[in-house]
Amino acid sequence: MTSRPTWTIGAAIAALFVLQASAQTGGGGPQHKPVMMTHLYTGPDRQTHAEEIEAKFNVGKTNEVYKMMATAGAELHRAALGTVIDWHTAPRRQYVITLSLQAEIEVAGGKKFHVGPCHIDLVKIPQGEVTSQE
Repeated sequence: MTSRPTWTIGAAIAALFVLQASAQTGGGGPQHKPVMMTHLYTGPDRQTHAEEIEAKFNVGKTNEVYKMMATAGAELHRAALGTVIDWHTAPRRQYVITLSLQAEIEVAGGKKFHVGPCHIDLVKIPQGEVTSQE
């Protein structure tokens, strides 16, 4: 037989879990954590800049959909640990999705940001430049 104080404490803890879950989901049905991407682009100064943008999902019949850019193909690249890639221009407009490990990217002004598993970069080539890949 449990005592009244023990039951009250258990009920209070259960209520806190319900309130916390409600606060995280807004209380009105399932909510999803925003999907953020780092948008890398060339500014008017011809330097690379970065900004965080959110993937905006549209409600579909059975799930939510974020339309990525159309593609003629996709590639997976793998590099050895410790690989350093010096400054370079993106060869085409592309999504770069980090699958494992981690890296640091530096852009104009020395701003650095960390990328790790599941990090998405949207990289754009400078305006007016056309590649055969696009």
